[in-house]
Amino acid sequence: MPRNAAIVGGGHADWGKREATWKDLVQEAGKATFDDVDGLGPDDVEGLFLGAVQPERFAFQSHVAPLAAELLGVNADKMIARTELACASGQAALRYAWLAIAAGQLDVALVLGVEKMDLGDAYMEETQSSMTNVLDREFDGVNGLNAPSFFSMFAQRHMHEYGTTREQLAQVSVKNKRHAANNPYAQFQQEVDIDDVLNSYPVAPPLCLLDCSGITDGAAGLLLVSEQKARELTDTAAYVTGSGQSTMSGNSINNLPSLSGWPQATVAAEEAYEQAGIDDPVEELDVAEIHDCFSISEIIEYEDLGWVQKGEGGQFVEDGRSELDGDIAVNPRGGLLGCGHPLGATGVSQALEVYKQFTGEVESARQVPDSPETGLIHNLSGSGSVHSVMTLARDPQ
Repeated sequence: MPRNAAIVGGGHADWGKREATWKDLVQEAGKATFDDVDGLGPDDVEGLFLGAVQPERFAFQSHVAPLAAELLGVNADKMIARTELACASGQAALRYAWLAIAAGQLDVALVLGVEKMDLGDAYMEETQSSMTNVLDREFDGVNGLNAPSFFSMFAQRHMHEYGTTREQLAQVSVKNKRHAANNPYAQFQQEVDIDDVLNSYPVAPPLCLLDCSGITDGAAGLLLVSEQKARELTDTAAYVTGSGQSTMSGNSINNLPSLSGWPQATVAAEEAYEQAGIDDPVEELDVAEIHDCFSISEIIEYEDLGWVQKGEGGQFVEDGRSELDGDIAVNPRGGLLGCGHPLGATGVSQALEVYKQFTGEVESARQVPDSPETGLIHNLSGSGSVHSVMTLARDPQ
């Protein structure tokens, strides 16, 4: 029988435009992670899984998982790996750690996500060029298709098909930046209103600057352990209850099945829900961290994660159903729009947020009310051709 696995703690480096090196970020997040968990230290770690997307281009360093282990004094004598799945790399690292524990290969795993993306203003062209590698560089990247222009097409099509409004897109950013203003690790800690979003610099119509997540340095870590080990350490763990992942044609955008939705997200969510025994996600999920790389992303995800019918995502946010006291509290840490998006670290940070929401260890202004007990994390990657979903709960059953 597969074994249950649980998050028992974790920590962050500060996120933003940092003068810190890639190595500095590893050590900041690693130290914060071990400081967060009494009874576990580097000597206890049997496996290390590191989400990192482009250290070769951003930090001129490869073979980074053993490097991170050495920096943290971890031997990882049973298993070690770097995961690269673009924006879902952090969740991929967590998923592999969970599978290793479920299979009985490990009892204690360290999961890290680390990205050094800001090379300074003088190297912005290099940074942007590196980001086009996430798409099909030879077919899409060379024709100017980067992340903002790609998601602007989804926004335009969704607005055309379903009547989604510019104000509804802006409301996603307003909500998430309000949460980030109360998150000391977030890159952007300032509240905005709808007019601020609508009047911000136009990037790729209809998306403006405040509809877009930032280029960000950052790192986060988690300690994942077997259920038996978790019960020895704490009575406030976050157990992995389900995990789904799906990919379909679309790494080149001409092969995408849709420009207004992601059927891959639906497949991944349904797989995770089935494993977790979730029949009605709106009724059974308390908190969710989902991939709002652009404001339109969150609206589409409400729909394709099965929370509302297709075309009703804009109304979901307009009606306050994704607020802290709504049907599902969405992105209480501030999401990618508020925290920034250090690619390999985002999924790890999302899972850490759900854990901290369960334990009540977040700032009161962004704490989900009524002691949340169930949660979800979601990432898309590349051209949205891959979607990853994981469910978490206080009770492993």
